[in-house]
Amino acid sequence: MVTAGVVLTVVYVGSPKSGSTKGNIGEISSSSTISTPSMHSTFTYSSSWVPTSTFSTSESAITDEQSTEQIVTELGSSLASTPSEPTPSPPAKPIYAPVAYPPAPALEPPKFGHSNGSISGERPLWGLTYSPYNNDGSCPDVNTVAAQLQKIAAATGHIRLYSTDCSQLSSVLQAIARNNIALDVYAGIWLAAGPTRMQADLDQFVAAAKTYGTGLIKGLSVGNEDISNGMSEATLIGYINQVRARLQAEGLGGIPIYTTEQDAKFSRALVAASDVVEINVHTIFDGYFANLDASVQSVIQRANNVKNIAGGKLVRIGETGWASAGNTGPSPLTLANEISYAQKFKCAAAAVGFEYFYFEAKDAQWKAGAVVSEHNFGIFNAGFVPKFDFGLLNNC
Repeated sequence: MVTAGVVLTVVYVGSPKSGSTKGNIGEISSSSTISTPSMHSTFTYSSSWVPTSTFSTSESAITDEQSTEQIVTELGSSLASTPSEPTPSPPAKPIYAPVAYPPAPALEPPKFGHSNGSISGERPLWGLTYSPYNNDGSCPDVNTVAAQLQKIAAATGHIRLYSTDCSQLSSVLQAIARNNIALDVYAGIWLAAGPTRMQADLDQFVAAAKTYGTGLIKGLSVGNEDISNGMSEATLIGYINQVRARLQAEGLGGIPIYTTEQDAKFSRALVAASDVVEINVHTIFDGYFANLDASVQSVIQRANNVKNIAGGKLVRIGETGWASAGNTGPSPLTLANEISYAQKFKCAAAAVGFEYFYFEAKDAQWKAGAVVSEHNFGIFNAGFVPKFDFGLLNNC
């Protein structure tokens, strides 16, 4: 699809919200095929869940005409929900990733001397995923990135990137160093577009790390849900080992290397290849919904299950979130429920000590041809204005 002169490719990556769950994670599986003419693709997904009761709901997304009082009223009702049996395993859905765009405008020389140190002050979220693309899918300049990161730093101290295209890693590191922004960076290398793109991402990562130093870079995820979308485990492990060898050869061996996958896809072999076990767990796509408490507890339960094979390695939640509009099945998508899910999840994860990246920073209007829900996971809207008071998330 061509948008504003920029070529975008729809890549079926299983999304951070996909997959079937087996073994300790789920028990019943089914498969379906969805044809989406607007995206000129057919996606096959599998899912599993264990319903405990019958539930039905009818609601619509909150509109601009609804008052803040209505949102607060719905939120208060949601926060009072009673937990029920957790429901594992979301069905698969696509992630939309831009192909390698031309580099962003040339960056100014870095200003060194920034030391992130310990991040002080209570910020509501442990981490947040960040895709810096402009709404039309083009690349932002470093000043735009800096302005967005300054807003993000009010909500979290850690950001997760998925790629290095658009010079995004260099822009992020320069913006943080130049403006003394209190953020740590967890970088990513994109595998779904093939080995040429993977090599380009790796080269850009090495260049950025050598230019700006590794003090701000706390980890590197090699891929995102690639096994869930057809890559063999052996191929993925090969990529992880290739990246690790390259970084060691470049004198960058101190950076943790791992992949990010659905919880159900982590085997002991994949755990052994990863320095950190990072899992994506989304219950918003489950085929059964009871209430938000149950949805949150299912995420925590599934993450705890992964600890059984993690061999003492850190288990981190790479993505979880809730959309403020759209339709993903029985889960009601409203702004009030987005706020409620974020608050309940933040409190539950903090109570048991899980690190996590909440999905996501900005509403993703850049995902051309995506369904409505894919555009509405952000805690900031497409203009990078907060969609709600982040202080609400601290009410544990």
